[in-house]
Amino acid sequence: MSRMVGTVSRGLRAPIIREGDNLVEIVTNSVLEASEDDGFKVRNRDVVAMTEAIVARAQGNYATVDQIAEDVRAKFGGETVGVIFPILSRNRFAICLRGIAKGCKKVVLMLSYPSDEVGNHLISLDTMDEKGVDPYKDVLDLKTYRELFGYEKHTFTGVDYVEYYEGLIKECGAEAEIIFANNPRAILNYTKNVLNCDIHSRFRTKRILKNAGVEAIYGLDEILNTSVNGSGYNENYGLLGSNKATEDKVKLFPRDCQKLVEDIQASIYEKTGKLIEVMVYGDGAFKDPVGKIWELADPIVSPAYTKGLEGTPNELKLKYLADNDFANLSGDALKEAIKTKIQEKDDNLVGKMASEGTTPRRLTDLIGSLCDLTSGSGDKGTPIVYIQGYFDNYTTE
Repeated sequence: MSRMVGTVSRGLRAPIIREGDNLVEIVTNSVLEASEDDGFKVRNRDVVAMTEAIVARAQGNYATVDQIAEDVRAKFGGETVGVIFPILSRNRFAICLRGIAKGCKKVVLMLSYPSDEVGNHLISLDTMDEKGVDPYKDVLDLKTYRELFGYEKHTFTGVDYVEYYEGLIKECGAEAEIIFANNPRAILNYTKNVLNCDIHSRFRTKRILKNAGVEAIYGLDEILNTSVNGSGYNENYGLLGSNKATEDKVKLFPRDCQKLVEDIQASIYEKTGKLIEVMVYGDGAFKDPVGKIWELADPIVSPAYTKGLEGTPNELKLKYLADNDFANLSGDALKEAIKTKIQEKDDNLVGKMASEGTTPRRLTDLIGSLCDLTSGSGDKGTPIVYIQGYFDNYTTE
């Protein structure tokens, strides 16, 4: 009889990770102990993934508000800086903003509207339409924004991020001016020194501003891209992907992860004789239909993974086959016909009607999103995720 269970995603409990911990040993032992405890067997092409948070913690990749301030001051000279397109997040950006403000005399904070880059809304689209505001052209100062939209609070957090960010800047000793615009060039009417804090659109923003005559521009990925007074750092992403650790410290996105995933793969192979895939994952990429957030606040879903996770799915759409190629079949005859079709499928189904409707995303983005949803972000205590059957299909016994 064919195996009845397909993909299974398990959150594995692990010790609380501290700086200097041996993640190769911890992840390997967690998988083996979970296998024994839960009664599953390690199989070839299983996937084990760990959150970027435990990797960064094991690396000790942290920085303080003062270290952020020192880097900002060194790059901009401690004067007025336009801080543009930050996301609205106490966890992701608030501590970074404190460091930025401590390194400046004045912060001109330019917020995109009606929402930030990852979908957190300042105001609703309907409200904006009712007020006759054109987000592509209109630049609003704080007074105008308040007159039009009042004091809107985030759907889930209950925070007025405009008020919150303004207060943070002032508490850190800088003058604050807040404007609302979606064209990056708008900031140049206030200052020629710009720190662009957008994540996935950062290269375009920087190109536009360079062409428009900006004098000094850095992205958030260039703040703490090297160590400052012994701080952690990330040479590729700087402060992007960082999270609040304490009230005056951030945990940065992990660095140098490739050797880690390859060493874990080798360790589990040595213990079990099975070749599994390994990845580090951060935020998944999926949209909340109520809060509208896209979730993806990290610069990438997976900073490191073993080579078997490269590429995209190559799958046939079963309902297409059932409704088209084999519409005249049913029962066992239909089952066998579809199995044969899967066994004979091309190695590359791009553009084929029989694959239309399958998910055209990278494997690491799909699996990382599954892992993020499995592990959660609170007190589940499962920073390691073990996935079985992801690469199965209808023919797998």
